[in-house]
Amino acid sequence: METPQQVKDAVQRCIDRHEDELHSLSRDIWSRPELAGHETHAHDRLVRFFSQDDTWTVEAHYRLATAFRASWGPVGGGGGGGEGEPVLNVGFLCEYDALPGIGHACGHNLIAEVGAAAALGLKAALEIRSELPQPVKITVLGTPAEEDIGGKIDLIKAGAFADVDLVFMAHPAQQDVSFLPCVALDEVSVKYHGKASHASAYPWEGVNALDAAVLAYNNLSALRQQLKPEWRLHGIIKHGGEKPNIIPVYTELNYYLRTPQVKDLCHLKAKAEACFRAAAVATGCRVEIIYPSHGYYNILPNATLANLYENNGKALGIQFQEQSANFSGSTDFGNVSFIVPGIHPFFYIGTDAFNHTEEYTEAAGAEKAQLFTLRTAKALAMTAVDVVCCPVLLRQVREDFSLAKLKQEKQLKGSNTALTAP
Repeated sequence: METPQQVKDAVQRCIDRHEDELHSLSRDIWSRPELAGHETHAHDRLVRFFSQDDTWTVEAHYRLATAFRASWGPVGGGGGGGEGEPVLNVGFLCEYDALPGIGHACGHNLIAEVGAAAALGLKAALEIRSELPQPVKITVLGTPAEEDIGGKIDLIKAGAFADVDLVFMAHPAQQDVSFLPCVALDEVSVKYHGKASHASAYPWEGVNALDAAVLAYNNLSALRQQLKPEWRLHGIIKHGGEKPNIIPVYTELNYYLRTPQVKDLCHLKAKAEACFRAAAVATGCRVEIIYPSHGYYNILPNATLANLYENNGKALGIQFQEQSANFSGSTDFGNVSFIVPGIHPFFYIGTDAFNHTEEYTEAAGAEKAQLFTLRTAKALAMTAVDVVCCPVLLRQVREDFSLAKLKQEKQLKGSNTALTAP
């Protein structure tokens, strides 16, 4: 039987062999950035990528207009995946939405490339492995709209993860780390309704919705000094009126509220809502407070997967940095991590520029990023090899998941916060 290293060597050879195709895939997505929920070109490009190999079963527009699913297998096991024999379904996730105005400034084109490359690598490994503890299937899910509405959460609700046992993805950043404590997030839209009047001739007849918006903005700015250091709130005034000589009848703010744990988010929301309502009372406006999109959970850690990933990454030359305790990014992968064991490492792409900047957009499309991107894909696929080939490791991964979820549920119970099903 093949040694573990021989199987992992097959992963690396496969990804190297497809290097040009993978780079073309990533560059094509990068060159035509699309906003959340509108990733038609990226969706079609990824569907074509997997459809060129007829051993993949590809479903376009899977549960969502710009989501897809590509499946291979099952293979191995005593019954070859026959009826009644449990199948281990290993999932790789691809993101591919961009940001308004600055394109792929978060490198989601590289996330799509990593997911596709890692899936190809694991497939190559399983094709040469003569024995497996149980049948294994590979599933690639295209998960749109991470930057806005949370496409993974819609896919969870649509049952797309119901048969998936493990999930793998990786996100570009400024360093290589196996885990960063992404934070829980809620988006809130606040609308003030006043009364229009001539701003110079009859200002006393108006009710100024812009005053309410400005007061709310300043209320939240003052609130920050009383918040815990790791809590975050930040926002914009999306609509501030029509003309200087008309008392604004309508204004709108959009805010993100973030805390390290889901259990703390309700407390920050209560404080923020008090600020919004106070501005309405002070100005005589009517206020609407709306949560227009899904809330994002913090990511549950999985120590076994993290350790395996680091070991495989080091063998490939990845130099891991100490994990930051103050990272404040958010992702809908957090919701996935509450229902399926998984890993979401971050990887360096050859630049010290920060995500969500024009400099990072340029770096995400540069050829220099390819070495780091494909190396990360190899480490993910090799980690998947470890788990599918060793029942003890798979059991440890599942135990880590159960313990992390139990700990989170106890914290939520202690804070009298209900965990809404993702």
